[in-house]
Amino acid sequence: MCLHEKDPHFLHYCGWEKAELDEGVAAAAPAPLSLTRRHALAGLGGLSVAALLTACSSGQPAPGQTPTPSGAGAAAATGAPVSPAQLGEATKGIEETLVWQTEFYKDLHRHPELSGEEVRTAQNITKKLEEFGADEVLQIGGGVVGIFRNGEGRTVLYRADMDALPVTEATDLEYASLEPGKMHACGHDLHVSCGLGAAALLAQNKSAWKGTYVALFQPGEETGKGARAMVDDGLVTKLAHARPEVCLAQHVLTVPDAGHVATRPGAVLSAGDSIKITVFGKGSHGSMPHLGVDPAVLASSIVLRLQGIVSRELAPGQFGVVTVGTIHVGNAPNVISDRAELQVNVRAYDNAVRDKILQSIDRIVRAECAASGSPQEPTFETIATFPLTVNDEAVTKTVTDSLVAALGADRVHQLAPVPASEDFSIIPAAFEVPFTFWGFGGFRPGMPVVGNHNQGFAPAIDPTLRTGTESALAAILAFLS
Repeated sequence: MCLHEKDPHFLHYCGWEKAELDEGVAAAAPAPLSLTRRHALAGLGGLSVAALLTACSSGQPAPGQTPTPSGAGAAAATGAPVSPAQLGEATKGIEETLVWQTEFYKDLHRHPELSGEEVRTAQNITKKLEEFGADEVLQIGGGVVGIFRNGEGRTVLYRADMDALPVTEATDLEYASLEPGKMHACGHDLHVSCGLGAAALLAQNKSAWKGTYVALFQPGEETGKGARAMVDDGLVTKLAHARPEVCLAQHVLTVPDAGHVATRPGAVLSAGDSIKITVFGKGSHGSMPHLGVDPAVLASSIVLRLQGIVSRELAPGQFGVVTVGTIHVGNAPNVISDRAELQVNVRAYDNAVRDKILQSIDRIVRAECAASGSPQEPTFETIATFPLTVNDEAVTKTVTDSLVAALGADRVHQLAPVPASEDFSIIPAAFEVPFTFWGFGGFRPGMPVVGNHNQGFAPAIDPTLRTGTESALAAILAFLS
């Protein structure tokens, strides 16, 4: 069940509102420039804090979570930068492709579907893949997979997410959402359109590549359950005959400028956990607090004490975030409730730091309950947990060099670590293959820049759609030459 089915506020935990260029990091030749930050997601329900702590301290994945592969498979997946001639061959017909891509994008933007509800979207993607002449089109875990074969060679998987957000659109676009309370406010409509454009051009320009191309369109990224749903529905088994050697994905960002891209080796997106904590008091009349144990005071003490984890327990320079997003206590002003619920979000770029933060939360909550005389031990429920997204260095270098060759060094930048979380890495982890995840800009210079998940999020179609398509092709062709 998707999170929004029970929560009218739809707990989308990915949070891609901000992105930055890394201004001081040496980059791959010929020297990509530098970039910003932003947010993403992934989610597995029902894990206890104890299970998370055990997973962190043992170095193993949390229950139900696939381990992230090491770079061991990178040697088999190293490619070569795409040549201008090869890219030119692969992009024959791109002007015609951009015409239908633009219309497809606008239609998708008008008709957004929330996580787990992407029926119309999946149907339209399926029709396009069949129209392109895909050798196979598979329906897996709510997602769609198109397989394109072109002789002997490597197999490459490119993933695009396709779900929308429960946001009421507030743009003046002529193609604004027609669905009340739903909006493509994170750019997944662009991701799908770029992915379909790349598939169409590869299908019609087979002289430019050899091997097998797997176009995967994933549901439920915003709840973090989509990648896991596809894996649980047998993705690896169903693609045994088209098993990828490398996986690729990209995301539209507020930086760099539209027409530019940004990559980063190593940790690029944070690990993330969202936890519901219930603490218990003793109910009483509001005028008789001495007869009860007030969970509102207890919860308030916990909120304040949690703020010291990052500021006083992590070393300077270590990244960590602890946010108390919701607190719920009682329903009437003259009643002291018998419990309080807090929802806490944690982010970290390092699993050891994540482990430390989770242990500290557990320690603080239990200590505050004891200090308040709570009559019952607190309970912890994991709402969502996201793997750390760590780009393989060899694959990232290959893709970066290919993007430089295709777009020019002045249009390729280095992305700073992003305090966002994504579930994409669950897919390459399931196949035990390396991956890279990069960004492309969505706003032209001079345009108002509105962050993802905002009701005014409106990337420029031109040149963003072209750049997203060309960068996807450049990355894919680096391994299918």
